[in-house]
Amino acid sequence: MKFIANQNRYDKMIYNRCGNSGLKLPALSLGLYQNFNEYDNYTECKNMILKSFDLGITHLDLANNYGIPTGYTEELVGRILNNELLRYRDELIITSKAGYDMWEGPYGEWGSKKYMIASLNQSLKKLKLDYVDIFYSHRFDPETPLEETMCALDLIVRQGKALYVGISNYDVENSKKAFDILRQLGTPCLVHQPSYSIYNRWIEDGLLDLLKSEGVGSVVFQALQRGALSSLYLNGIPAEKIDFLAQRGITEQLISKSIKLNEIAKQRGQSLSQMAIAWTLRNKNVTSVIFGARNSEQIVDNVQALNNLQFSDEELIKIDQIVY
Repeated sequence: MKFIANQNRYDKMIYNRCGNSGLKLPALSLGLYQNFNEYDNYTECKNMILKSFDLGITHLDLANNYGIPTGYTEELVGRILNNELLRYRDELIITSKAGYDMWEGPYGEWGSKKYMIASLNQSLKKLKLDYVDIFYSHRFDPETPLEETMCALDLIVRQGKALYVGISNYDVENSKKAFDILRQLGTPCLVHQPSYSIYNRWIEDGLLDLLKSEGVGSVVFQALQRGALSSLYLNGIPAEKIDFLAQRGITEQLISKSIKLNEIAKQRGQSLSQMAIAWTLRNKNVTSVIFGARNSEQIVDNVQALNNLQFSDEELIKIDQIVY
């Protein structure tokens, strides 16, 4: 039986204009970095995507290297899109990226035109799509001229393989250079995708101001700080995961702060993850927050963050006192 979307899917989701463009993105976007692998249950992966769409989440965030084995996520999502959502293609924002290690040899990563074009061609085949809505340069390449990488993005739009382009993980200086080059080429940068959370605020040191002045949107990831800003470790870090998580910056000291933040969340009538998402969206320069999920229930839970996006000055001060 073919999927029929919830008729009320757009009623409660918030949609924010992406920079100075005509495109609006949902305040919450589904990230497909994790839990869409070869060994994951197809039905559960399908249910997560369909549940997201039923809740008004129109934006699915992908990259060429997501999944195990590398790149498998796009293949899996391509099957789900074509089996269940083909009739809704024009209601979806599908993105991909290229920049990290993808295949062997000198042309399988970074930012050369050779790699960028080849990567997108592969992604389109896996996704079974004629175009993606947004295509990103996933990271700045210090060895390839920035003009070459941006010219590749411009060419991709002119070829009709992407509607918009963006950059991800670029610092302030190289973001400004990229914006200038793309503007001169006639393909303005739609969006920047950086990491941002209560614990990770680097974009507040100039990048958000730059995006505002340049009319570029922002779609941020790791708002839950890899699980540190969720209920996952509130009862302590399992002994067998201490060393592994420490390498990712999740320590007992950090979790002790999360426990204190959770008390503020309770007073707000939210879970810690809901408050963490709401805190990120409190910044009006943030267009959308990408979150991952292990099941459909987590998606429903995270969407409830939109029920309370307002923070009092007292709450913000308390949060800062805990973090710093």
